[in-house]
Amino acid sequence: MKQNNSVTEFILLGLTQDPKRQKMVFVIFFIFYVGTLMGNLLIIMTIKFSRTLGSPMYFFLFYLSLVDTCFSTLIAPRLIVDALSAKKSISYSECLTQVFALHLFGCMEIFVLVLMAMDRYVAICKPLNYATIMSRQVCIFLIVLAWIGSFIHSMAQIILALRLPFSGSNLIDHYCCDMQPLLKLACMDIYVINLLVAINSGALCASSFIILMISYIVILHSLRNHSAEGRKKALSTCTSHVIVVVLSFGPCIFIYTRPPTTFPMDKMVEVLYTIGTPFLNPLIYTLRNAEVKNAMRKLWHVRITSESKR
Repeated sequence: MKQNNSVTEFILLGLTQDPKRQKMVFVIFFIFYVGTLMGNLLIIMTIKFSRTLGSPMYFFLFYLSLVDTCFSTLIAPRLIVDALSAKKSISYSECLTQVFALHLFGCMEIFVLVLMAMDRYVAICKPLNYATIMSRQVCIFLIVLAWIGSFIHSMAQIILALRLPFSGSNLIDHYCCDMQPLLKLACMDIYVINLLVAINSGALCASSFIILMISYIVILHSLRNHSAEGRKKALSTCTSHVIVVVLSFGPCIFIYTRPPTTFPMDKMVEVLYTIGTPFLNPLIYTLRNAEVKNAMRKLWHVRITSESKR
C-alpha cells in the first residue's frame, strides 16, 4: 500500500551543478541521443523492410534496437532538458513511472540478450534442428514471455517503491529516478527492501550474465568441429554479442548487486548503462555484421533508384 508522504515532488541534482559543465552535458548527450535514435531506428527499418534479414537472430535484434530506443528516450531527453533548467523537478508519480519504465525496458534488454544467445547456441550447436526449434511461432512466444517477465519484474520494483515513506529531503543526487537513489531518501529502515531489490534486480543481472557467459563458452567449444569459414562467421557474430553483453551487464551488476552506498563513479556507470549502451549497440551490430551492412546498402540503393525515377 502507498505510504503517506509529505514529499510530492523530487529535485534531480543531475550530473553536475556547474553551469559550464551543464552546457557541456547538454551538447554531449544531445549528440548521443540523436545518434542513438538514428542508429537504432536505422536497424529497425532495415530489418523490417529487408527480405534477407528474416532469421530469428535479426528478429531478436529488431526488439533489442526497439528496447534501446525506448530506454534511451526514457532517460536522455529529461537529462538534456534539465541540463539547462534552473529547477530540475519531477513529481512523485512521474518518478515512480520512470522507475517502472526503467526496469521494464532494462529487464527486457536482458531477456532479449539471453534469447539472442539461445538463438546462436541452437544455430551453432544444433544446426539440423534449428528451423524447428527456432520457428517464427517459437520466437514470437519467447518475446511475449520476455515482455510478461519484464512487466512482473517492474511491478515488483513499484510495489517496493510504494512502501517507501518520504518526509524529509526531496533532493535526489542523480539524473533519473531509480530505486537506489530513492532508498537513500526513505524515512525508514531500508535493509529489508534493499535486500529485496538486490534479489529482484541484482540476482537477475548476475544470474543472466553467468548463463550467457556459459552459453558462449559452450558455443566457442563447439566451433572446433566447424569449417574455417564457419568458425570465422560464428566468431564474428558471437564477439559482437559478447561485447554488448559485457557493456550491458557490467554496469547493471555494479548498480544493483551492492548495498545502497554512494561511490564517486556511480553516475558515470549508470550513464554508460542507460545512455552509452543504447548508443553503442547499433554501432557494434552494424560495423561487425556484413549482412546488416549489405541490407542497408540495398535498401538505400532501392530508395535512391525509386526517387530518381519520379
